[in-house]
Amino acid sequence: MTSMDDIMNITAFTTEDPFSVSPFSTTEDYEDYDSLMCDRASVREFRGRYEPPLFWIIALVGGAGNMAVVWIYLNFRRRLKTMSDVYLLNLAVADLLFLVTLPLWAAEASHGWRFGSALCKLNSALYKVNLFSSMMLLTCISVDRYVVIVQTTKAQNSQMERRRCSRLVCLVVWLLALLLATPELVFATTAEVDSQQYCRMVFPAHMGNRTKILVLSLQVSMGFCLPFIIMAFCYSVIIVTLLKTRNFQKHKAMRVILVVVVVFIVSQLPYNGVLVMEAAQASNMTMTDCDEVKRFDMVGQVLKSLAYMHACLNPFLYAFVGVRFRKDVLQLLQCCFSCCGWQPATTKGQLSKSSRSPLSSTRASVMSDSDTSQHLSL
Repeated sequence: MTSMDDIMNITAFTTEDPFSVSPFSTTEDYEDYDSLMCDRASVREFRGRYEPPLFWIIALVGGAGNMAVVWIYLNFRRRLKTMSDVYLLNLAVADLLFLVTLPLWAAEASHGWRFGSALCKLNSALYKVNLFSSMMLLTCISVDRYVVIVQTTKAQNSQMERRRCSRLVCLVVWLLALLLATPELVFATTAEVDSQQYCRMVFPAHMGNRTKILVLSLQVSMGFCLPFIIMAFCYSVIIVTLLKTRNFQKHKAMRVILVVVVVFIVSQLPYNGVLVMEAAQASNMTMTDCDEVKRFDMVGQVLKSLAYMHACLNPFLYAFVGVRFRKDVLQLLQCCFSCCGWQPATTKGQLSKSSRSPLSSTRASVMSDSDTSQHLSL
């Protein structure tokens, strides 16, 4: 049986909140498009089969990687030596908080939202806070690398000042992300679709689609466009600078940059393109065919999952590629193995070799803010 929510889905697709099964609810849509009936039960069925296993995989894999980053910073390093160290720790925390929301959305995809309106608001806001904060922190990392690689002398002369500044920048990032998540705290609530409750954004009738377009525009501009423009500029200048150097590791550094940019574009651009199309649909109703609407929604579900995989990849792109971090990971693994009563000989040998070379360890620490390839791979 087709519900009134399904009728609305002709005119306004799922909200920018990625887990809605129907869009912002406004009474004006009922009057204007009452004759357009579209049963989207197949979309919900597809979501119920597709999202839960994938979201659990993303949550588990991303959780393990990001928890390793946090554990290493808090237990092995004990001190944040560079601006990028501060940004990486905050990025790992942001990704972890984002990944915590995925099991609840997976449960909603299978059985509807059973956790109440308050947790709906909290989970929606938590998702949006960490979406914005992680994108802004990735931007901060690119700016820091630009300063260290392109303006080397300035970076070396202001290490302490930059490290203090990084804490203030992170505070501003989190506050701005909280501000941008305000719509979720205000408008996210539970709504019934085909006798099941779902968590979604519901706007009062007098606000209409204009508020939906505004929220979608904020997500696309602050969550993708602005970070991408800044990252593209910073990494382009860095590559030009590296091409002029004679550092034998510059090719490895440029490969790291290329992978970072390509992964960001491939994972984020398609889904943000979907959000732009949703805004266009809310503005002038670009699609009216029911089958086309349902295909669009299914493609959106797949591209959304692709975007979320970035939370799994961040530890590998920004932390584990570095020599220092790989050594810390080996030390973490040794601790885990020793707790299980087994200590691999190779790990022990590598760590003992590292401990016998305090000079090289000190050199790596000192160079972390000045050496091009070290800083690019941290």
